Amino acid sequence: MKRLFIRADAGTRIGAGHFMRCLALAQAWKDAGGEVSFITACQNDDLLQRLREEGFAIHLLANPHPDPADWNDTKGLLTGFPDAWLVMDGYHFDETYQQRVKEAGNRLLVIDDIAHLKHYYADIVLNQNLHAEQLHYSGEPYTQLLLGTRYVLLRREFLAWRNWKREIPEVARRVLVTLGGSDPENHTLGVIQALQKIDIPGLEAVVVIGASNPHASVLETEVGKSKASIRLVRSARNMPELMAGADVAVASAGSTVWELAFLGVPTIAVATTLVEEHLIGGLQKHGLFLGLNWRNDFSIQQLGETLDDLMRDGKRRDDMSQLGQRLVDGNGCENMLGCLSKLKAAR
Repeated sequence: MKRLFIRADAGTRIGAGHFMRCLALAQAWKDAGGEVSFITACQNDDLLQRLREEGFAIHLLANPHPDPADWNDTKGLLTGFPDAWLVMDGYHFDETYQQRVKEAGNRLLVIDDIAHLKHYYADIVLNQNLHAEQLHYSGEPYTQLLLGTRYVLLRREFLAWRNWKREIPEVARRVLVTLGGSDPENHTLGVIQALQKIDIPGLEAVVVIGASNPHASVLETEVGKSKASIRLVRSARNMPELMAGADVAVASAGSTVWELAFLGVPTIAVATTLVEEHLIGGLQKHGLFLGLNWRNDFSIQQLGETLDDLMRDGKRRDDMSQLGQRLVDGNGCENMLGCLSKLKAAR
């Protein structure tokens, strides 16, 4: 294993999902004996500290693509590593950026969710979602598509729970709320308000907010005056434990849903972006999780009723839990490394 370069960003508007699933692949690459360098415009101290703790090299960019300095700096870092892979994850990277990587002679892995580009020049396009096979990707003759949940990228801390078995209570009482690393529209506040409308004795909730969430003080005030038992956690470093301890979850329809599926957590997945709408479509089609679309209209009443029904329906939660653990087996990073190694040897 040689060097892996990862080009991904995180922030208030784009969240941390792209960044964190790349972290999972980076961990697997390093565990296999390789070296990892992150090229990023992320300015969040908590996320950057996480990379330092992992021992990854960090190259900070002042401004992301389409600023010309992005590619100029990235190209300079790739020089001297003709056999290196570049992993690119983010919707602001277009066809031109992909072409430049290939013209520089490097191998390229693009992580995608919705086939939003007209054409892909990457050696590999990875889409780990349930709806991936329904999408049309236009690519080069050499472009390989890796589609579906067998390629879900899970961080090392989740894989330690591979053989864990979940118990499904008749009535759920422990709720986990996690709406992404930033939640710029503050939908978390609405979930906290919905929780207070649920009349289930012994209800307890843990609300996790990310490092880029700008509404922490507002949420702290709301939790402080709540009559329900609600605990606010910022920048949680023990997400597997929090998920394992939850009977149900309310989560943004991003990469977090695959972590919840792996741990068998029955979940209400909420969409606040067009990308998340696509993901929810796949979840609902396969019966994995319940889905709510909040992109155009948010209803505290609707969420409260949906959550209350799920918490009282043990059979449905059991079905969700078992399906999630069948779909996400924890071998995604291993499967990805195998594909990268084979393609490297073949070309």
